[in-house]
Amino acid sequence: MSTIKVHDKVFTIYLSNADIQERVRTIAETINKDYQGKKPLFIAILNGSFMFAADLFKHLTIATEITFIKLASYKGMKSTGNVITSIGLDAELYGKDLIIIEDIVDTGKTLYNFLPKLKDHQPASLKIAALLHKPDATKFPLTLDYVGFSIPDKFVIGYGLDYDGMGRNLKEIYQVV
Repeated sequence: MSTIKVHDKVFTIYLSNADIQERVRTIAETINKDYQGKKPLFIAILNGSFMFAADLFKHLTIATEITFIKLASYKGMKSTGNVITSIGLDAELYGKDLIIIEDIVDTGKTLYNFLPKLKDHQPASLKIAALLHKPDATKFPLTLDYVGFSIPDKFVIGYGLDYDGMGRNLKEIYQVV
């Protein structure tokens, strides 16, 4: 399907599954090189990053661990401006090399508010892997170390991203028309 309807919006294919998988593999290869001989702890931010995290892990050859945290700032198609932590971290972070796995960096507020909490645990290093980045929407200063795709400031769904709970199961990424 090149066009789909979710709730009251129409979306068209923006990124094919083949393009996504190729980029995820490339990111994993770079992480494998960067962390050779180390054992990073990945922190996947739920709900949106679950597909990206799963596919990324299929290509990692280094020793690694993963944990999950649920952060949210979206309702519908708009950011609420508030970051909500629903599920907290249960892993020891002190002295570890951390890599955050994020589905999309839009305004950057969610990560900007979350990073100081991580830094309080004194990790050895802290990097961010984001599948998607909207540079034109970003309002908070962040360094993204691994980026799959820079995209325009349009609403997207699929491959873990949703519109009011729907669309996460799509293999491709769709953009609102």
